[in-house]
Amino acid sequence: MPPTKTLAEFVIDTKADAIPDWVLHESTRTLINLLAISLSASRHPTAGTLEAWARAEGGNPRATVIGSGMRTSLGHASLINGYLAHLQDYDDTHFPTVLHPTAPTWPAVLAAAETTRARGRDVLAAFALGAEACCRVALSTHPWHYDEGWHITGTVGAFGAAAGAGWLLGLDSTQMVHAFGLAGTQALGLREVFGSTGKPLHPGKAASNGLQAAQLAKEGMTSTDEILAGRRGFWAVLCGGKSNEEALLAGLGERWELKNNGLKPYANGIVSHPIQEAVIALRNRHHLQPDQVQSIAARTHPLVPELMNRPNPRVGLEGKFSFQHCAAAALVDGAGHDAQFTDAKVLDPVISAVRAKVSATPDKSIEEEEVHLSITLTDGRVVSMHIEHAAGSPKNPMSDAALEAKFRALATEVLDEQQAERLLEAAWRLDQASNIHEVMTLASRQTAASPG
Repeated sequence: MPPTKTLAEFVIDTKADAIPDWVLHESTRTLINLLAISLSASRHPTAGTLEAWARAEGGNPRATVIGSGMRTSLGHASLINGYLAHLQDYDDTHFPTVLHPTAPTWPAVLAAAETTRARGRDVLAAFALGAEACCRVALSTHPWHYDEGWHITGTVGAFGAAAGAGWLLGLDSTQMVHAFGLAGTQALGLREVFGSTGKPLHPGKAASNGLQAAQLAKEGMTSTDEILAGRRGFWAVLCGGKSNEEALLAGLGERWELKNNGLKPYANGIVSHPIQEAVIALRNRHHLQPDQVQSIAARTHPLVPELMNRPNPRVGLEGKFSFQHCAAAALVDGAGHDAQFTDAKVLDPVISAVRAKVSATPDKSIEEEEVHLSITLTDGRVVSMHIEHAAGSPKNPMSDAALEAKFRALATEVLDEQQAERLLEAAWRLDQASNIHEVMTLASRQTAASPG
């Protein structure tokens, strides 16, 4: 059977009760993470820019924008929520491919869930299936697609959005094949825009395009029967003709890729997380001050200099893709949250001075979540650390308690503590909820001010 049809039938044929409990629990964790980071990101001026655009465009108000609580069309809500979910680069990462599966998939699922009033367990199942489809397509393209310069979250993300939304909309397998085709032909996202607000626009568009693809397929619109393996399909055109069909299809329903997905403790490109963890640990252990440091040298996975070699970032968003800035901010502030990636932090003279002392040497024997790091001090001492599995990586996952702490810290930037706790509780018990309404209502700063 053609690979696209095989994937479509897996999505359509899988019932919510057949999905393992741990997958649904992990799906809940990704939702909690998404709500937290989206609430925090909703304070950014560009969130208002997108909302003003949506108001000017108009549309049937059927779905909710996280943070503002604005009601708008399904497509506009999924676009804005996808944008918010990725703006701070604080979302999850599928380690084998550096795909961010949540940012394009959850917003499409949430919009579809609001309009269908799906029960909570089905909402979680839809995300799990969308994320699985998204990750499987990413695996089939890895590493060729990313190496060509495509932002895999924007391109492959549309498949996850189409799968999750399409499952909730009740597509049959033929319609899902066409939804994948309609989503795949709208693939977009170039790595050249990393470090700008163009990057989070990718998952926003992927969420909106994937949802629209599912809606149109439901209404009878068609596409190719083989968007992935076709002669001029996704693999041929966007992966240089290379692909891994086995990675796409092997063990579907038995091996779930959420196992290889990690939640981030730092708000920047994930490949520098081991560096930040090591720097913060050494800073705290030895009470290091910036003027004591002569150099910071890291031996890293080759993706670090490939993705994050920006020694002189000009704005905060560029700092998120500068391993030099990540290390310097970690040393000066002892942290790597969004507050360490403002324009002011990038231009801070103390951080800039440390940034000039940071270097990374790629080593193919080192894993993505690993680092060997040494800090040479001005008095001649050298302090070193080996991080084998950085916090938040699949082999050292963020605990539920750590996730809740992250949620509270970010959500209370927008919501009062009582509402944040109610939202956290509602998200944890979504599996038993009759629909998504309570979660989406509480994920709005307008709720506390509403009568009653």
